Amino acid sequence: MCVCSGSVTWWKYSISRSWGCRSLMLDPACSPMGKGGKGKRCNRSILHSHFANSTLELRRGEFRIDRLNSVEDTKGNNGDRGELIVTNLRLIWLCHKSKKTNLSIGYNCVISINIRTTDSRLKGKTQALFVLTKFNGSRFEFVFTNLVKNSPRLFTTVQAVFRAYDTSKLYRDLKLRGAIIKEKQLVMLPKEQTYNKVNGVWNLSADQGNLGTFFITNIRLVWHANLAENFNVSIPYLQLKSVKIRESKFGAALVLETTPRCGGYILGFRLDPAERMQEVFKEISSLHQVYSMNPMFGIDFSVEEKVRSCHAYVGLVYIKFSLPLFAASVSARIEGTSQDG
Repeated sequence: MCVCSGSVTWWKYSISRSWGCRSLMLDPACSPMGKGGKGKRCNRSILHSHFANSTLELRRGEFRIDRLNSVEDTKGNNGDRGELIVTNLRLIWLCHKSKKTNLSIGYNCVISINIRTTDSRLKGKTQALFVLTKFNGSRFEFVFTNLVKNSPRLFTTVQAVFRAYDTSKLYRDLKLRGAIIKEKQLVMLPKEQTYNKVNGVWNLSADQGNLGTFFITNIRLVWHANLAENFNVSIPYLQLKSVKIRESKFGAALVLETTPRCGGYILGFRLDPAERMQEVFKEISSLHQVYSMNPMFGIDFSVEEKVRSCHAYVGLVYIKFSLPLFAASVSARIEGTSQDG
């Protein structure tokens, strides 16, 4: 079974049963995020099983954080040993007996992750990872058991990555009226760079328009009203469907259309003179294309001397967890906590 939500445009899914396994079939509604600028996009929330290996290939911007070679899908395939791959966008479980029996769970569909006791055919009564998800109004629960004795690696890794994903939504989701402007300056995200600040930009959402300022960065577009900082919008390139210049009742306008996943907004902006608006249009279009080739989802990962480090950006909070061999620890700047084993 697979729960999946794409990154820039979204996949369409339909649930079906196949060979006695839970399965969510993908209707390949694709977006320009795949290879060559066209095709499949990154999976942020998918539920599926029984798919070809090509379907489970990592997308642009997706990378593997950890791989556990002895994990049982206790609820769906109790008694079958497999491997669990943890990426920055999803969990992928592959059965050792047959790679056609697989499971992909995107973090965007995850409601909660807990540790509880379960009965495993391979390990008996033991603690397992319970992943509760929601898709199309229905809830699904997955149970994973780490078959390596006395190893908390499954728990610490998955929980830390999910928390990192859940608390870095500004990288991926459109935000209206957020606390993103302070003293008329953009509150920057980690690894975000401001390429241009454009003054005198009219937002055409109201009949009279609102005068404000554009911030163009490597991750998103941000506009805020000059007279009210809390009247703002943050649009990640991830959710930007198209950028065009169209005619409106105010004259030529810069029109930004977002993906249906984030509401399908159509936002109009006006700049004077027309040559200036053309320059901004070209800059946004170029940055959007560059971002689509290598999207940034808010989680950074690096490997140093056999120690894996995952850095997650939680608003203004920084999380880091390390995985030396089979030990794992989680720490945050808020409160330092760790668990080794």
